[in-house]
Amino acid sequence: MANSTTMAPPPAERDHVDAFLDRIQPVFPDLDLEVEGVVDRIGGINRRIKRMLDETLAEVGIDTAQYRVLSALSQAGAPFRSTPGRLAKRMDLSSGAMTNRLDRLEESDLIRRLPDPEDRRSVVVELTGHGRETVEKTVGVQAQKEALMAAALTPREQKQLNGLLRKVMLELERRER
Repeated sequence: MANSTTMAPPPAERDHVDAFLDRIQPVFPDLDLEVEGVVDRIGGINRRIKRMLDETLAEVGIDTAQYRVLSALSQAGAPFRSTPGRLAKRMDLSSGAMTNRLDRLEESDLIRRLPDPEDRRSVVVELTGHGRETVEKTVGVQAQKEALMAAALTPREQKQLNGLLRKVMLELERRER
């Protein structure tokens, strides 16, 4: 579909994506600028959310890889345990990579390894109190940052945007099957 006929926003409501679209429109006159605007804005928002998360993780002293393990354990519910094999599978990691992550987390007193009560040859991984506190702090701080970002929209607009993004996600998931 060719360039959209949507009216341009007033200068005070233009963002860097609008300027980008203005520059590429003469070069690619058949490009649908509405689609490009959606994709570029989603990408820009995603980069900013990732940067916020990286800042939050640095504040609590962990990295993304560690956070993913701690998060997976917290999502398991009480007693916040899993086997290294299940964690590796969930995160699509080799057993060696998972062992390295677990070693670092154990050294930081965020997890502990315990004998598996169902298999004497195996261990289970459990969040420590410090690990649970770290996950809870991370989620809380990040949620506050995300709420500030979402405050640009009214509650009704947030609900509407959520519904529209859900439609896009469902279409992408359908195509991935």
